[in-house]
This record gives sequence, structure tokens and C-alpha cells, in this order.
Amino acid sequence: MSEITLAPWMLWALLSAAFAALTAIFAKVGVAHINSDFATLLRTVVVLAVLGTIVAVRGAAQPLGSISARTYTFLALSGLATGASWLCYFRALQLGDAARVAPVDKLSVILVALFGVLFLGEHLALHNWLGVTLVATGVILIAWP
Repeated sequence: MSEITLAPWMLWALLSAAFAALTAIFAKVGVAHINSDFATLLRTVVVLAVLGTIVAVRGAAQPLGSISARTYTFLALSGLATGASWLCYFRALQLGDAARVAPVDKLSVILVALFGVLFLGEHLALHNWLGVTLVATGVILIAWP
């Protein structure tokens, strides 16, 4: 029997998916009796504390002057997009079923594929586009009332 090996990025992506699933379940319970924006703030404080600890323990901090303006700009834009996404996600979880909200949120998979091709010059093969289409179809089927 042949051994199955995962590329390092695949392991991290699968872990990300597992934690994202837990995020949806924990957040759905967490926003039940609190303003969704305030819940997002509390979540963000926890994320900041955990990441601050990880960076400190690993000694991964870099001198701020060593970071380019371009990097700062795009990380700031990413942070703004993350914040907007989290605010919308928590509100959607407060209003809808986690089993429907989370898959619709994953339409981001389709948008990343499109944006990657349009703005980053990435190339997807026909079978990749088929996968994108299947993800879209799956989201529609899961979210359909």
C-alpha cells in the first residue's frame, strides 16, 4: 500500500479549515446573547493576546523599520478586510444557522480563485475551474432554504 503524503501547505490548510469550523460553532453559541460587534471585539482581543504570546515565545518580532511601506499598506488593507469579514460573519451567525452561514462565507474560495487570476496573474487549469464551480454549486445547495 502506498503512503499518502501531504504537502506542508496542505496540512496547514486542513488545520485552518478545522479551526474555521470550530470558529463557526463556538461563535454561534457566543453571539446568542450579546451584540455581534462587541462579540467580534472580544474575539479580536483573544486573537491579539494569543498571537502576541506566540510571537514573543518564538522571538519572531521584527524591527518595525525593517518592514516596507508596501508591506504595511497591504497588511493594513488585509486587516481592514479581516475586520469587516469578522463583523459580517458574526452578524450573519447571529441571524442564521451556522450550517448555512459558514458555507456561504466560503464563497471566498471562489472569489480568491477569481482575484488570484485577475490580480495576481495566477493560472488555474480546467480541473481547478471545475472545482471552483463545484464549490459554488455546493454552497448554493447548502444555503438554499
